[in-house]
Amino acid sequence: MKNTRRDFIKTSALATGGVLAANSFVLPGAYAAPAETHLKLALIGCGGRGTGAVFQAMETGHPIKLVAMADAFRDRLDGSLKPILDKYGAEKVDVPEDRKFVGFDAYKHAIAEADVVILATPPGFRPDHFTEAVKQGKQIFMEKPVATDAVGIRKVLKAAEEAKAKKLNVVVGLQRHYQDNYRKTIAKIHAGEIGDIIGGQVYWNDGGVWVRPRKPEQTEMEYQMRNWYYFNWLCGDHITEQHVHNIDVANWVKKGYPVKAEGTGGRMVRTGKEFGEIFDHHTVQFTYEDGTVIHSECRHFPGAANRVDETFQGTKGTAYLSAGNHGVLTDYTGKKLYEHDRENNINPYQQEHNELWAALVNGEYKFADAENGARSTMTSILGRYATYSGKVITMDEAINSDINLFPDTLAWDATPKLVPNADGFYPHAVPGKTKTV
Repeated sequence: MKNTRRDFIKTSALATGGVLAANSFVLPGAYAAPAETHLKLALIGCGGRGTGAVFQAMETGHPIKLVAMADAFRDRLDGSLKPILDKYGAEKVDVPEDRKFVGFDAYKHAIAEADVVILATPPGFRPDHFTEAVKQGKQIFMEKPVATDAVGIRKVLKAAEEAKAKKLNVVVGLQRHYQDNYRKTIAKIHAGEIGDIIGGQVYWNDGGVWVRPRKPEQTEMEYQMRNWYYFNWLCGDHITEQHVHNIDVANWVKKGYPVKAEGTGGRMVRTGKEFGEIFDHHTVQFTYEDGTVIHSECRHFPGAANRVDETFQGTKGTAYLSAGNHGVLTDYTGKKLYEHDRENNINPYQQEHNELWAALVNGEYKFADAENGARSTMTSILGRYATYSGKVITMDEAINSDINLFPDTLAWDATPKLVPNADGFYPHAVPGKTKTV
């Protein structure tokens, strides 16, 4: 499956917000929800983000019932179910023992029980889970990122086409597309308020995330899955798992995707064996088809200055955006052209569910986020390929890479492709030596 650069960077409604035109499509009767019925929901991946997504679905106020759950680990499933059941009770939660599915193939069984699925496992599993949900004809909310390597991205893009053919709603958790300040400010950018975009900078700099200590009884597979953030087959490195949000904003503003990337990265601060194989910093220059260069920066340095936002320069002015509801356009004399009202903005995590579930109960087909989710995820992977290799990598080369990070076998006693040395340290990429495409 070869993809040309022009195929990859072509723009569509997906690149400018992820929502299709307002023409509605009446879904099969099972998806229309009269007042006396409910939509059946399954949760695949019972960590904090999946549990939060169930709460947000329930808070829409629509007739929804959680009927099935799936996770690789029973303790994660039980830990997720309890607060959901405590808050919403049996009226909205009906997950008996025979609809609690545990293990590597649990997702298939839970998907079969539902009308709508939430896919929130570590992202390495997303391509297979999304493909299965589409195959079974379900409406879908899936968290970002949607894959961890080009092999997975190609699988998601194929399933995205099938989802559109079946008119299945798909919302991806790149929630800035559902955040009022981003929507309104970027609409003004696209209307030409600051001219043509000629540069930009996007950041996710913070102190890092959790570590779960190794336990003597764990197999290598279980240890890596419990610490999924530090292994690329599961996480994709933090440039993909976190920084994809900011990279996606750059693509949204530019109405397209970069054609090449170059950069640097490494392990400067976070060097212990408990941090697996991922880098603690990446700095990338993404070049778009018109020559625009977007500077991308993410790092995990405890105690250093934090920054998570986006800035852009146009021919007539500048833009500043952040998840804190900032949206400011300024001309080069310092005059403010627009400033978003930061008060009373709806939480974007909630808003994406508000809009999805409203469409579902009305029997409408409105959302096809999967393609943009895949292409923005691929942009972050392109950045990782560049920092790991130390090479200039084109999007053509990246999207067609056949390096598959996923284990050949999924079982608790199976061996992942990456294993520690005798001292417990994992091999990691070395720029100039590591092959990524």
